[in-house]
Amino acid sequence: MTLHLGIDEAGRGPIIGPMCFGAVLIDEKQEKILKMLDVKDSKLLTPERREFLFTQIKKNVIASAVLIISPKEIDKSLAEKVNLNQLEARKIAELINLLSKKFEKANIIVDCPSTNILAWRNYLLNYIKNPEKIVLKCEHKADKNHIEVGAASILAKVTRDKEIEKIKHKIDIDIGSGYPSDPVTIEFLKKYSSKFKDSGIFRKSWQTWKDIHPAKEQKKLLDF
Repeated sequence: MTLHLGIDEAGRGPIIGPMCFGAVLIDEKQEKILKMLDVKDSKLLTPERREFLFTQIKKNVIASAVLIISPKEIDKSLAEKVNLNQLEARKIAELINLLSKKFEKANIIVDCPSTNILAWRNYLLNYIKNPEKIVLKCEHKADKNHIEVGAASILAKVTRDKEIEKIKHKIDIDIGSGYPSDPVTIEFLKKYSSKFKDSGIFRKSWQTWKDIHPAKEQKKLLDF
């Protein structure tokens, strides 16, 4: 029986909160169950429907996993000249290596973040421990075209939303969605980012952060 492993992320662009990855391993029977549940790309679902499907997916698959990447780890990666596409590939490889213990052979479908699919796929393969166990396909809009990737997107999105709710509860202030396009998030940054700058919730490598908190100019020798 052919097994399929779908992987997707949520929270690539926000300035607040983590980036989260979901992975779902299914067989043909479970694929039918996910279709009956009308599993699809998380962006096409309401928060309530995503919450419901999150539980149903975990009940009706061979295996699943989520991975949470903190703002600190993202900033550290970029400081070390590992860009976001490369970081994604490394984290996806972690999930593949983890779940490969559950199968002898599987088709893997990954939602590709890069415009250069071939180069990104080759980079990802460098971090996979047992490439002979997999048939790897990377494509754009995989979350819309493959139900296992849609299911993975739901796990990632619900996990990210829960992490954002934890932040809101911890600081007791509405931070919005965490995306730079969200006016509530921007207002929060302007008012409170200095107060919570060491809380670990911000991606300080983001341009939005740098615009609000420009680096202090180095003093010239004559200033001393």
